[in-house]
Amino acid sequence: MRKLSYIMVAVMLLATLFGCGNTSETNEANETRSGQEDSLKIVTTLFYQYDFAKQIVGDEMQVELLLRAGQESHSYEPTPADVLMIQEADIFIYNGGSSELWVRKVLEGANTDEMIIMCMMDYVDVVEEEIVEGMEHDEDDGHGHDEDDHDHSHDEDEHIWTSPVNAQHLVQAIVDTVSEIDSENRELYETNGQNYIAELQALDQEFRDVVSNGVRTTLIFGDRFPLRYFVEEYGLDYFAAFPGCSTEVEPSVATIAFLTDKIKSEKIPVVYHLELSNEKIAETLCENTGATKMQFHSCHNVTAEELEAGKTYVDLMRGNLESLKAGVN
Repeated sequence: MRKLSYIMVAVMLLATLFGCGNTSETNEANETRSGQEDSLKIVTTLFYQYDFAKQIVGDEMQVELLLRAGQESHSYEPTPADVLMIQEADIFIYNGGSSELWVRKVLEGANTDEMIIMCMMDYVDVVEEEIVEGMEHDEDDGHGHDEDDHDHSHDEDEHIWTSPVNAQHLVQAIVDTVSEIDSENRELYETNGQNYIAELQALDQEFRDVVSNGVRTTLIFGDRFPLRYFVEEYGLDYFAAFPGCSTEVEPSVATIAFLTDKIKSEKIPVVYHLELSNEKIAETLCENTGATKMQFHSCHNVTAEELEAGKTYVDLMRGNLESLKAGVN
């Protein structure tokens, strides 16, 4: 019982350091800790996995998100506490791809004999990241690629969850896994999963309706572009400042000029930026063209306020639905 050992040591240290503390508060904390100890633990690397798992298991398992609220996922590096959390997981869910090459190194140093490990990129068809006309791209994207990496090539586009159709497959994969490890609650997990997949199916149809009723199909992103799976699902075209995992932050004059001309020539009404972005490129393009700046959420992560409010993937994508309506009409 690895988790029990860690907790017992922590409790003994706290008792030594704070022996004169409030006894009732200490007992209450210990009771809470003991209750958590009885639950299976799921540890996730990105918000969408965290949300999918929470929707499926409810209160039957602990679900933890490694990313701190408001933290940018591409620059994330695990802390010692994060590594310990992973080592204590019964189910560890990560995305795969170039942003998570650190996962393999962590798992190589951990005892994973009793851990179920899920790489989400294994459950859907994956496409290569692409560079479109006018887009800035850096030859070395800063992820420290390993030639023998088996967690998918760094040339593959890792942003699989941005398609609501892919999201349905990913939810089902988690349902199957948790049902296997906790068969007593299989019916609950399957019901919760079916309900959430139904929400995703409704969301998918709403996006299709918006696109079919729109007057244009080209979107402009004054930002990185992690939404290829989304646009390909709905037959949309796009131009952007950078590819999805770019480490660049300052576009060239040529990129700004290209995007400005594209907005003007096609009379594109909206320029999108991502969540947690500084929005500067989008602001510049809007100033140059009179377009409106709007957010399009990639669902990598959420703010502290969004997390506290219990925002879900579906909630965030419904916000995107409204942004898309403005962009295609």
